Amino acid sequence: MQKIIIMKEIMNYINVLLRTLPEKSGVYQFYDKFATIIYVGKAKNLQKRVKSYFSKQQTASKTQIMVDKIYDIKYIIVENEYDALLLENNLIKKYQPRYNVLLKDDKTYPWICVKDEAFPRIIQTRKMYNDCSHYFGPYSSVKSMQLILNLIHELFPFRSCNLNLSQDNIDKKKYRVCLDYHIKKCKGPCQGYQRFEDYQKNLLSAIAIIQGNTKLVLKELENEMHAFAQQLEFEKAQEIKEKIDLLKNYQAKSTIVNPKIHDVDVFGIIEDTTSAYVSYFKVMNGCIIQTQNLEIKKRLEETLDEILPLAIVEMRSNSISKTKEIILPFPIKYKIENTKIHIPKQGDKYDLLQLVQRNAVSFMHNIQQKRELAEAGRNSHNILALMQKELHLLKPPAYIECFDNSNIQGKYAVAAMVCFRHAKPSTKEYRHFTIKSLDKADDFASMQEVIQRRYQRLLKENKPLPDLILVDGGKGQVSAAYKTLKALGISHEISLLGIAKRLEEIYRPNDSIPLFIDKKSEVQRVLQHLRDEAHRFGITHHRNKRSKDSFKTALSTIHGIGDQTAKKLLQSFRSVQGVKKATLDELIHVVGKTKAHTVYNYFHIMQ
Repeated sequence: MQKIIIMKEIMNYINVLLRTLPEKSGVYQFYDKFATIIYVGKAKNLQKRVKSYFSKQQTASKTQIMVDKIYDIKYIIVENEYDALLLENNLIKKYQPRYNVLLKDDKTYPWICVKDEAFPRIIQTRKMYNDCSHYFGPYSSVKSMQLILNLIHELFPFRSCNLNLSQDNIDKKKYRVCLDYHIKKCKGPCQGYQRFEDYQKNLLSAIAIIQGNTKLVLKELENEMHAFAQQLEFEKAQEIKEKIDLLKNYQAKSTIVNPKIHDVDVFGIIEDTTSAYVSYFKVMNGCIIQTQNLEIKKRLEETLDEILPLAIVEMRSNSISKTKEIILPFPIKYKIENTKIHIPKQGDKYDLLQLVQRNAVSFMHNIQQKRELAEAGRNSHNILALMQKELHLLKPPAYIECFDNSNIQGKYAVAAMVCFRHAKPSTKEYRHFTIKSLDKADDFASMQEVIQRRYQRLLKENKPLPDLILVDGGKGQVSAAYKTLKALGISHEISLLGIAKRLEEIYRPNDSIPLFIDKKSEVQRVLQHLRDEAHRFGITHHRNKRSKDSFKTALSTIHGIGDQTAKKLLQSFRSVQGVKKATLDELIHVVGKTKAHTVYNYFHIMQ
């Protein structure tokens, strides 16, 4: 009986975690009852991917066995899918989770290696050795790495053999030149045909290309080309010019994770009214190998510059870190022994700092959402009663609708409406609106149109009206909405408020003086949540509409030819030029007789 109770508690805890996972790229980690990582995975959408393990459609027996052992879930947010891929790889190799079978062997992502040897080779490898060689990467794609290597070998002839090219062996003529020498892929350092200085110069240029510093190499090649031209050695100058053209056409960026960031600790911190939230990344050779999140509850009016040093000591102690460089978002008052404090303003380290800061923000939101979900059932009634009191409403707002407008200089004008039931989002009732009556930017007129369309329909369908209407805006938007509600004859049945962005002040109809409520209150939190959710939902619709309307071709401008027909023609004939060259019979076969004649006449008769 006790075991059943414990399992129910665990499932409730997991369900809360699943509901609070962010819809962002990242890496997730599953923990068993011993707090051991049993699986690490990557995801484009963390929430969607992790939820899939717990769906009823999950039938894979091995996966179900793993799922049954999950007692906790943690995650790390990254910038994109590629970063998630690399981080997943690093964490798997570090923790060797039981159910990550695919990456438990020595296979890893490829690197470019410059060997530590006389006349160094440039090779690709999946292993890193402590052999004083230089490694660049890792690369998520062998293809992208091979592109760089091919470019380097086109520009500079390096040896591919693994012979011991000591000066003694070269002097003794121990080796003979191979095929690479005869096809000009190598200058024959094995027989002394190429001096080490010349080889080393090419090697430094190759390393610069790998690191993305093509400008330096281009400048050196251009100087070399001009020198040959001045000496009237035009054939050699032409060879250099071909290399310059090849390098200029090269667009790929080689360094994905900067290997120059050798060993640093990075801290991000954010706060709300009750706690500070700290995220910590340990970075080795450009890769994140360890993370921690820590919530520190405030007892007094502690500031962030007071809390951060405490967090640094605690988290570095937990990780047994002896790193001599720490990256922070702001200076601290305390010096850490034998450690350099770095506050970057730009570059790779600044980007890394921004990533850890975003992770701290997400950690804070996750903690807050967990608390909200845990308390929602208990205090929703109290929140509604408090909202009625503080906002001077007609009744507790159990049913709220919030509106937001979006446009770009009057174009792509849209609006969004979100619905909250008992202070929680009711996503099934969200609605999008495309503004129909405007040809220029007019937020007030847009608000009037949307309010009229929404509540005219509710009245026509005899559906319940909301207890509260919230609009994103100030006095002007509230007045526009109230005018429409009055015209519909329902202004006395519904409470109406506007929330301005600047000072978060609350506006009421026919009242020029805004209402200011405690920014720390639950009422303000609910209103802000409504406004932010409406804005998010509206922006998504706005972007989708812009993307859809951006599909314009020479075909869709033909009278009588719409986007769908244009799309069908392009799919069949690949381009507008292909459509132009098509016969009438070919066009009829794709779009029918009438539209085929329209298109054919446009290109062959009307032109």
